[in-house]
Parts: sequence; C-alpha cells; structure tokens
Amino acid sequence: MESFDAVIVGAGAAGLMCAMTAGNRGRRVLLLEHSEQAGAKILISGGGRCNFTNLEIAPERFLSANPHFCKSALSRYTQHDFIALVERHGIRYHEKTLGQLFCDGSAREILAMLLAECAAARVDLLTGHSVTEITRADRFRIETNKGSFVAPALVLATGGLSIPKMGATGFAYETARRFDLAVIEPRPGLVPLKVTGETLELCKALAGVSVDAIASCGRDSFRENILFTHRGLSGPAILQISSYWRDGDMLLLNLAPSLDIENLLADRKRTRPKAELKTVLAEVIPTRLAHALAGTAVSNIPIANVPDRVLLQLANRLKRWQLKPSGSEGWPKAEVTVCGIDTAALSSKTMESRSVPGLFAIGEAVDVTGWLGGYNFQWAWSSGWCAGNAV
Repeated sequence: MESFDAVIVGAGAAGLMCAMTAGNRGRRVLLLEHSEQAGAKILISGGGRCNFTNLEIAPERFLSANPHFCKSALSRYTQHDFIALVERHGIRYHEKTLGQLFCDGSAREILAMLLAECAAARVDLLTGHSVTEITRADRFRIETNKGSFVAPALVLATGGLSIPKMGATGFAYETARRFDLAVIEPRPGLVPLKVTGETLELCKALAGVSVDAIASCGRDSFRENILFTHRGLSGPAILQISSYWRDGDMLLLNLAPSLDIENLLADRKRTRPKAELKTVLAEVIPTRLAHALAGTAVSNIPIANVPDRVLLQLANRLKRWQLKPSGSEGWPKAEVTVCGIDTAALSSKTMESRSVPGLFAIGEAVDVTGWLGGYNFQWAWSSGWCAGNAV
C-alpha cells in the first residue's frame, strides 16, 4: 500500500491543476483517473480548440447558492495567471468573442501543458484506476481496482454529471454524502431546451436557422445567437439562460433586439406599400424565419393591405415571444452541472471540508457554475490552485 501526501481523484482540468500546484510545493501527489485518458473533456472543449478562460471573469457570472463563495479563489488565481502559464508554454491563442480565449491550434496543447507541468512536479498519474472504496481513520485509504493508497489529504475532482459518454458519474456527490457533506441536487446546465406542440412544429420548420436574440428568464437575460433545432432551441443565448431556467418557467425571446420593429413596419407600409410582408421582414431577420413568422395568411400580401393590428401582433411576437420549454435535453447534451457539493461545507480559501479535515472538493463537483465561454475552466483552474496550495 503506497503512501502519499495527497490523493486527487479525477484527472480533469481541476484535478490536473491541483496536482501540479501541490507537486510544485514538494508534496508527493497521486492523481487517479478512472478512464484511460486524462483530461478527456479538455480535448473536446471549444470544438477541439479549448476555450480555456475568459478575459471578463467576474464573480457575478457564476451561479451558486452562495454567490460570494467563488470570490476568494477567482481573485487568488485569476484568468491572467492562467494566461501567463499558457504563454510560458508558447501556446498561441486568440479572443473569439465576448472575452473568450481559444487556442489557435488544438485543445491538445492545453492538456499537454498540464501534463508536462504535472510531470515536472513529479506527480504520479495513474489512469484506468477506478476507486471502489474510501475510508478514513487517521488517514484516507483509497481502494481501487488496481491497488490501495493512503494519504492525509483527499481531493474530489471528478466533476459532475454532464456528458456521461465521457465517463461522468456522481462519484464526487456519493463520496461527499458518505462523509456527511450536503449536496444540492444537481441539474443540467448550458443545455439545449425542448418544446412541444405548435412551438415544436415551428422549430422543426426552422431547424438550422440562427438569429441574434435576447433570451430572458425572470430577471436574467443573455444576448447572443439562438438556434432553432428539431427538438426546440439551442445556441449560446439559450445555453446561457438554461442554467437559470427551471421546469415550469417561461422564457421571453426578443428576436430583433436591435430594431424598433413597430416603426419599421409602419415605415415600410408607407414607403414600400407594394412589398410583401415576408419580403419586408426578410430585410431584418433570416428569410426562413421571416416567412414562418409572417404566416401563410398574410405573408404574400402587400404590406399596405395588412391590418395594423396584425402588424402589431407580429411585432409583439418578434420582440416579446413567450414560450414554456417542456424540459432540457438533459445530461447527454449538458456542458456543465449546476449545483453540487454545498459550498457551506467548504472553506472558500482552501476548498477543504469544514467538518472533515483533509477532504477537499474542487471544480465542477462544487456548487459553482460559470457562464458559457471559458468561465467553468477558470473555476477549475482557480479552485484547483487553491486546494493545491492547501493539501
């Protein structure tokens, strides 16, 4: 039975960062991964280019039952610290949009960087090791399918339930509960939403159409593209609002956020009276969407002949379209897990359990969920760095 200063379970973004940080402090670190590949989610992120952080990281862009919890970690290891690491390794990157940073080349460069840092810090990385039991007396004893290990510190870095085909499990939550740490019921986040009935038929007819829009749920709203699909709605604005949406909530969509559509229609009725309604709408929104929203009854009619009340109804639908999703597409399509291990159980400075000394939880396993666009990677880097400096 080998002994280590710290055993980290889960060689994803948070686990790798924690391991290299602890190893650089002279700790003897074991990093266990149940799959055969470390950092599998890193490799598929950002379309294979890894949206590794965001220039505009701010605590209010993270969801948590305790919105203040993430502040300490995000301020102690910032996006600029990780960017400096990327630059030291000569990895070229670019800002795509809204502060999102991507590799110019491949996500493999980020994983290679983390693995190189772990190797330099003499971290023992074992893949294909599934944990079968964890007990604690004076130290933690970790039983796996290939051996047993002991350490005074154990770090849960196995992520959440999103993308089960990549090996996601509820291991972190099960372990937390075993040690009497509270877990806030996880739900899918950054996930496409499904609809039914007439709305579904419209979405099917428009599948593949993307449009700049504002998606709102209660007081929260995001402006980016939305994408119509055969099951409902997707695209960045929908993925963002999905993390705030709960079953039964209404969504409000503004499909023409830059336009005063009422005045535009009134102007065209006066200046282009012979233009068909669908043609007028196609000036400002995608053609297929224009034809669908105009409707078969009036789409081919000159705008001068369309009653004002019909134009007002159309303007309302464009600017204030209310719909109630029937659900999300669930864990297979969710990019992240919302909720998780209750932050009330953890130190915001070290990520260590308040009631079980030596037990840490980091990354997606914790009830901290960021926006789309590199925020969740930054939480992994920051929380992993904090735990790595404490084990």
